[in-house]
Parts: sequence; C-alpha cells; structure tokens
Amino acid sequence: MLFVKGLAMLRQLIGQVQELLDLYGTPPPPPPLATVPTPYIFHHPPPKILQPPPELRDDRWCLVNLEDDSSEDDCYSLLMPAGKFKMLEPGIGRPSKRARKDRTRERSPETSNETMESEIWKEFPEDLYETVIARLPVAAFFRFRSVCQKWNSLLTSNSFSVQCGQVTRAQPWFYTRTHENVNTGAMYDPVSRKWHHLTVPVVPTKMIILPVASAGGLVCFLDISHRSFYVCNPLTRSFRELRARSVKVWSRVVVGMTANEKSGGAYQIMWVGSDGEYEIYDSRNNMWTRPGGMPACIKLPLSLNFRSQPVTVGACMYFLRSDPDGIVSYDMETGIWKQFTVPAPVHLREHMLAECGGRIMLAGLLTKNAATCVCVWELQKMTLLWKEVDRMPNIWCLEFYGKPIKMSCLGNKTLLMLSLRSKMTNRLVGYDITRKEWFKVPSCVFPHSRKRQWIACGTAFHPCLTAKA
Repeated sequence: MLFVKGLAMLRQLIGQVQELLDLYGTPPPPPPLATVPTPYIFHHPPPKILQPPPELRDDRWCLVNLEDDSSEDDCYSLLMPAGKFKMLEPGIGRPSKRARKDRTRERSPETSNETMESEIWKEFPEDLYETVIARLPVAAFFRFRSVCQKWNSLLTSNSFSVQCGQVTRAQPWFYTRTHENVNTGAMYDPVSRKWHHLTVPVVPTKMIILPVASAGGLVCFLDISHRSFYVCNPLTRSFRELRARSVKVWSRVVVGMTANEKSGGAYQIMWVGSDGEYEIYDSRNNMWTRPGGMPACIKLPLSLNFRSQPVTVGACMYFLRSDPDGIVSYDMETGIWKQFTVPAPVHLREHMLAECGGRIMLAGLLTKNAATCVCVWELQKMTLLWKEVDRMPNIWCLEFYGKPIKMSCLGNKTLLMLSLRSKMTNRLVGYDITRKEWFKVPSCVFPHSRKRQWIACGTAFHPCLTAKA
C-alpha cells in the first residue's frame, strides 16, 4: 500500500513539473540525477513547487539556456572579465594592491634604462642637426653652445647661416639700458617673458653708449657725446666701431638703420640733424657719404622729435617732426626727400612713431584734466590723418590719475614697449599691434640682485644668430 501511495505522489510531481515547463518554456537538459535510496522517498514529504514572483509572471519571461545560446560568452564577460578571475587557495586572503611604480617597472621593457646606441646616432645626417637647431627658440641658443665645441662653432658656419635665414621670427626682442648700469644691456624676450643679461664688449673710448636704432639683428649705438657710432649683435657679441664721420656734428641727431638681406647682411645707417645735415653709412664699403642737401620744400630748421625713433617701411625711412606736425621721409634707393603734414590728435603729448606690417603707427599720451591714457593711432594714407585704433585699459590708467607722467618708447616694431614714469613709479607696458593686446612687462632685475632697474632707453630688434657687425 505504501508503495502505491509513493508512486502516485511521484506521478503527481512529474505532472506539476510538466505544467511548469509548458507555462515557462523548455529548461536545459537536467544533469543526471544521482541514485537516491528508496527510503529517502518514503520517509520525506514531496518537495513543494514554488511559484515565480508576481513581478516575473509574464509570458515574455523565459529561462536562458547558456549551453545553446551564443550570449554565454557575453554573460561570462560581465561576471568574470578575462584575466581577472583567480581561484584563491584556502587560508589565503585577497592580494593587496601594489604601488604604481612597481607595476610600471614590471611593464617597462628591460632596455628602458639603456643609453642610445652610438652606432646608430653617429650616422645621423649633419645637415639635420643644423636644421633642427636653427629652429629652436632663441633663448635656447644661450645653452646649446656649451654642449660641445662642434655646436659652439655653428655660429660661424655658412651652412648654419643659411638655415637660420630660412626661419622667420615674427616677434622682436627689446634691448634696453638702465640708469645704474649704462654699459650693461638687458634684453627682454616677449615669448618667454624673461630678461636676459649679456655684457657688450668694452668700448675702446670708455664712453657711455646708448642704443639708437636696429636692423637685421644688429643694434646701432651712439656715444653720449654724439661723436662715434658702434654696431653690435647682442646675442653673439659681434662688435664693431664705425669709422669717423666726415661731417662733425655735435648737436642732437636722429638715427635710422636699414638692412638688405639680399646683399649678404649689408646694412646702412643714417643720421639727420635739425639743421638739415645728414649722412649715410654703408657697411659694404665702410664709408660715410653725403648724397646731397634737403630740397627747398622742407622747412628748416627741421624740428625733429628726438625722443621718437624713425621707422622703416621697405626702402623708405620716416622721421617724426613737430613744426609743422607731420612726417618727413627719405628713400634710401632713390635719395628723394618728402614731407607730409599730418595734424596731431587733440590733447596729445610725448608721442612716438611705430611700424607694423608696413603700416605707420603713432603711440602717445592723451592728457585731459587729471586723466592720462596711452593711445595708439594709425596713419590713413588717403586722408593723411591719424585714426585711433586702440587705447590702454582704463583700470591701468587709474594708477596714473592726477600724476605727471612721462613716456618713452623702447621698441616700435610690431610690438611696443612703453616706459611710463613718474616720481615714484616706473611701469613697463607692452602692446601687440597685430593682436591689439596690452600686457605688463615684468620688472628688470639683474642676477644676484633684488633691486628693480630703472630703464633709461632701448630699441626693438629681431634676434639673429648669424648677423655680423
């Protein structure tokens, strides 16, 4: 009797399982059941079939067959990513996280600390060395010369000069002199925003020389007595004293300088006096010449603005004059003088010429009542009038409100460096004409000193390692 009842219960269990399969899908083939002794069935109640939870009672719910479905690999990758599953032995805990430097040391190749193979790099083409070095930032040349004698001798190499000539350096540097160190120059690099201090060779006459003009990477100096001229490359210290002038002029003069890249770095220097005297120096023949006198259309004496450096556009040199207000030009190729009457802006004082991309600019102080502001104008070629293009931010001008300010232009080529001075302050302000951006120049401090230097004068020059005086 008991056997019959057990058999009936087994049939009932099989029927419930079949109903469950018909309702929820076909399950994977069950593993073979272990042989169960008969007493287990007779002495234990039949298992109770659990119904699925209410939230899963949906016709769309089914059992996933990981053996027949290709999604097995995806599921496995979600559960146990490859390479990260590790069986732990009994009694051993999870390994602790190692430091990053230890993991990096294991991943790095064994040859990472080895030096470069000399057999490979000794065959590096020589011309590529010069090509790469010529395109380094100018400030890097102060350091690379100490690498070896071969690199130090590049400055005198003709092939390296050709490579440097192919590199265009848009932004100029500024060469300045200070009040306390009149024979020690300070150069400002606007790219790295740093000052560099290099000494110019000793002047034979022991005179104080001041920078007055520049062209082709060279800076022209004039001694304080206006007797002798000197030319120097501040980067390489190539120095030269020009021969004596044929005309002895002891009065103040305005000096301009041009360079001709097509003639192997030749340059010309021109000085103009208020009485109409002028001379031109040509480095090709090392001579001063006087092409002729000024035409009658130019009013003499020539009231030049001695605080303003002339600018050069092509072969023409432009000088600023004050009576009448305007510009006087001289063509270095044709020898023709011209003058243009250009009314000065209202309330203008202490103004200087500038140049950017062939355009003639003007920078000056506008003072009205107690307010002072720095403005920049551009000369309109059709109307011969000054048109304001920009002015210094008002918040910077508030520092000079109610104070007598003096301004001097330390550089007038594409980038302007303006020195704004009062009794207690000396501010250096820069202006990028192309981008119309104002920026503050850091104070000049000599090495091994904390004292800020008072900039006296200066000029802008395009750095060139191969320019020779």
